[in-house]
Amino acid sequence: MNVTDPARRDRLRELLDAVVDADNTDVGDMARSSFASEFHFSREVRRLTGESPAALRRRIMLERAAWRLGGGEPVSVVAAAEGWSSAEVFSRAFRRTFGVPPSKAADIEFRLPAPNGLHFHPPQSLWLDGDGDTKEPDISQLMVAHDIADTAYLINEATQLSKEQWLDEISPGQVILEWDGREPSVGAVLGAIVWTKEVWLATIEGRDFPGRESTQPDSAGATQLAAHHADLGSRWSAMVSEYTAEGRLGDTIIDALCDPPESFQLFGIIAHVLTYSAHRRQLARTMLARHGIDTRTGDPLDWMRGN
Repeated sequence: MNVTDPARRDRLRELLDAVVDADNTDVGDMARSSFASEFHFSREVRRLTGESPAALRRRIMLERAAWRLGGGEPVSVVAAAEGWSSAEVFSRAFRRTFGVPPSKAADIEFRLPAPNGLHFHPPQSLWLDGDGDTKEPDISQLMVAHDIADTAYLINEATQLSKEQWLDEISPGQVILEWDGREPSVGAVLGAIVWTKEVWLATIEGRDFPGRESTQPDSAGATQLAAHHADLGSRWSAMVSEYTAEGRLGDTIIDALCDPPESFQLFGIIAHVLTYSAHRRQLARTMLARHGIDTRTGDPLDWMRGN
């Protein structure tokens, strides 16, 4: 199994913590700290990483030792800190592994060849190389997907509100962008997130300037807004994917609806939408909390763990 498989990521993290924990001096200690038998622990580590626990720990410790030595720490201090019985034993192991004595550590790359891409990462972390055979997601498309998913989540949470709460002007002077007008309520803020995408899609697709009835809080409740957003979110995502695949994010739109007309490049439009959507989503969280509805943080990292 590939060690980057998301379904195994948390368990892999637990196993790696046990392997590199300074208090775990042997495989038995590692297994006990991860609540597994020594046999099962060793089998799982080897299956997920391609290395035995002892070999993985030794390599990570040697990488960390090489980095510390390269920073000027004495051999005796590093050898003791990394669990070697003596500086002499450590020096022999270091020379066998890196091909140079510890005194030359500053002249070499501290990373060693690894079957799994797992390495020590300064000062106290681990680094897992990506799978070179897998196409990594484009950051802009990742942010677009998160924005759509998080907006849908917030609108769904807002369905718990009464109509009065949806319209309640708890931030009466709140203006995000002057041309969008006041956004004093949960309904107004969430509606503005959706309407912004609708306006820019109309500009990109060459359609007339849209009305706001489908996103105004007094004419559309959370349930109606959710349905409208589902359609717009799908179209918005498809637009970004299409223009990205065609290498056309640098295309420019000269918007005649502006007075005077203005020019916008597509990647700038996407950045604009993401920036103000993120701001409004966090405002919506604060406003929902004032109505007694606690929401997740909106952190893309948390969202990625669940997807």
